[in-house]
Amino acid sequence: MAEDLRIITDISKEEQYLSLIPQIKGLVTGEDDQIANLANIAAALKEQFKWFWVGFYLVKGDELVLGPFQGPVACTRIKKGKGVCGASWQKEEVLVVPDVDEFPGHIACASASRSEIVLPVFIKGEVIGVLDVDSEYLSHFDDIDAKYLKEIVSLLDV
Repeated sequence: MAEDLRIITDISKEEQYLSLIPQIKGLVTGEDDQIANLANIAAALKEQFKWFWVGFYLVKGDELVLGPFQGPVACTRIKKGKGVCGASWQKEEVLVVPDVDEFPGHIACASASRSEIVLPVFIKGEVIGVLDVDSEYLSHFDDIDAKYLKEIVSLLDV
C-alpha cells in the first residue's frame, strides 16, 4: 500500500474509523516487523484524529517500556498495575478514563493530558503491550473508540 493515508474529517467519528481501518490493515498486512506496524498504527491514528498522544508500551519483564508513539515525550517505564497503562495491562481490559485526575494512581507524563483510553494488545492470547491514547479534552473517549481501537489492535494478532 502507498504510505499516504486518505484522511477524511468531515464525517462522524465512527465513519472516520471505518475509513481508516482498511488503510491500517493495508499497512500491516504482509509486514512481519512488529515495531514497524506499531509505528504506522500510531502515526495513522494521530494523523486521522489529531489526538494529543498516541502510542504503544511494550511488556518487558515486569514493566511496560515505551514503544513507537506520536506526540510529546513520554514516560519511559511503567510498572504493572501502575497508572492507566499498568492497570489495563494487569486487568487485560480496555480502560476509558474521562478525567485522568480522578484515576487513582494516574501517572502524569504530560500535564496537558485530560482523558485517556488504554487497550491491551494481545498476540496469541498473551498481552504484549498496550495502546495508549491521550486527549487534552475531558471525556474525549467513548464506546465507539473502544470498539474500533480493539479492532485495530486485533490486526496485530496474526
